[in-house]
Amino acid sequence: MKTHDFYYDLPEELIAQTPLDRRDGSRLLVLDKETGARKHMHFYELPQLLRPGDCLVMNDSRVLPARLLGRREPGGGACEVLLLVDRGEKTWECLVRPGKKMKTGAKLIFGDGTLRAEVVEELPGGNRLVRFDYEGIFLEVLERLGKMPLPPYIKAELQDPERYQTVYSKEIGSAAAPTAGLHFTKELLDQIESMGVRLCYVTLHVGLGTFRPVKEDDITEHEMHSEFCMISQETADVINETRKRGGRVVCVGTTSCRTVESWAEEDGTLKASAGWTNIYIYPGYRFKVLDCLITNFHLPESTLIMLVSALAGREHVLDAYREAVALQYRFFSFGDAMFIG
Repeated sequence: MKTHDFYYDLPEELIAQTPLDRRDGSRLLVLDKETGARKHMHFYELPQLLRPGDCLVMNDSRVLPARLLGRREPGGGACEVLLLVDRGEKTWECLVRPGKKMKTGAKLIFGDGTLRAEVVEELPGGNRLVRFDYEGIFLEVLERLGKMPLPPYIKAELQDPERYQTVYSKEIGSAAAPTAGLHFTKELLDQIESMGVRLCYVTLHVGLGTFRPVKEDDITEHEMHSEFCMISQETADVINETRKRGGRVVCVGTTSCRTVESWAEEDGTLKASAGWTNIYIYPGYRFKVLDCLITNFHLPESTLIMLVSALAGREHVLDAYREAVALQYRFFSFGDAMFIG
């Protein structure tokens, strides 16, 4: 298949720049993966689509306030550092700007000087290894000085950083939010659990590679980025029991989907697992665990719209997207949602 097979026309004004006042007030496009039939609801009506005996699988990763704005020493020129991967010993792999001014040995200062850094290595592809110098706990320093690393298509300033976190976020480490989960409130989760749906959690730390475009014409030639993910034994047990009893596994977001599909045995059973995954799901893939997917709308020609197409069929998905555009749904991270089942 060709990358252009997954293109759809999206007016820029439909890219949501800010979250709605009410998390679960988003619109919800319901797509039947077998027939392509569609209906339109709101996210707070999600319990109507779930059944007692189902399980809901959510990614509890929390976004690191990983964007640091500072200045270079000497001279005081502005700089920006985006933390990507913790390499240990106070050293992180980072994206930096301006790259031409951030060579090995460059010294940086952030905030009031309580955080300083030095570029210690230039990596192939343009990233840098940056060693930080600070007192105390790095995460506390970041909470004070760091900003949320919003996706490149969001130009508006985020007033409340917690709106780019799910209400169940816990494990710090993502460079971007698992956005399908942004629609949930604690009250909605309580309502879902009270109707006999099991709630369970996986962790996948979302990397910036999730926004990397597919540049190859043939989708099979795209090299998928790697992300770290974990499944606890408790979650594995819930999913295994749900499947054994005939319930549905409903994944919240492509990250939860990729996590369970990465570690599933051929028969769909899971056990406690942790490691890096570069699973690439596109049409022709046979899902081992997932039955239904809650997801936001994805970029044209992206690996994520390919994943959704693997579940519901490319034509069904593109027809649904075209209808969403016509009905002026809100797209991407702060946008509306789909239920595919």
